[in-house]
Amino acid sequence: MTETARPLRRDAQRNRERILLAAHDVFATRGFAATLDDVAHQAGVGVGTVYRRFPTKESLIEAVFADRLEDLVSLAEQAMALPSAWDGLTMMLRRSIELHATDRGLRDAALCVGIDKQHFADVGAQLVPLMQELVDRAHAEGTLRADVGMHDLPIITAMVTELARCTGDARPEIYRRFLTMIIDGLRAGPDKGDLGPAVTLDDVEAIMHECVPPMEARRRG
Repeated sequence: MTETARPLRRDAQRNRERILLAAHDVFATRGFAATLDDVAHQAGVGVGTVYRRFPTKESLIEAVFADRLEDLVSLAEQAMALPSAWDGLTMMLRRSIELHATDRGLRDAALCVGIDKQHFADVGAQLVPLMQELVDRAHAEGTLRADVGMHDLPIITAMVTELARCTGDARPEIYRRFLTMIIDGLRAGPDKGDLGPAVTLDDVEAIMHECVPPMEARRRG
């Protein structure tokens, strides 16, 4: 029988909870570059115990971040409820980047294009249309420059959160300064420079493959 088909023994359940707590801490600090060995060390269990509960890093990541990604959907829904599309879009950018800047695991989970898990796909299917509608409303409102599209947003997120990672020890708040500069540049107005060709989904996926550590889904052995 599978783990989900029968209740775990009490000691096994405790180990599972320790692994999940440790994984949250490890991924929050190191992102997807962390390994299951790192998680086992943090949890104080053998790596074999981790693999028995979570045969791949991908399955552990899904267990840790499924609910956190749903929080991003809720945040987008709150942004949609604001009367001003510009306020909604910029609130979504600021608050989601703040979450990502303080949790590298969440950042990698949100930006990674290589997680083959149905729940993650379902979250994406909810989040993408909401973000597209925010962008469309801001265009219709005349507040978002016309040559900025939804595919620009994950790249902006990757840029700013990478800055937050690099400056976290010395200047943990400095990323907000540059995010404000970027947001100011997104606003529609006269005398805006030419951005060049629009960003495509293929561009986003190629860039995210470089920005986010690759997903390791192999079994032990």
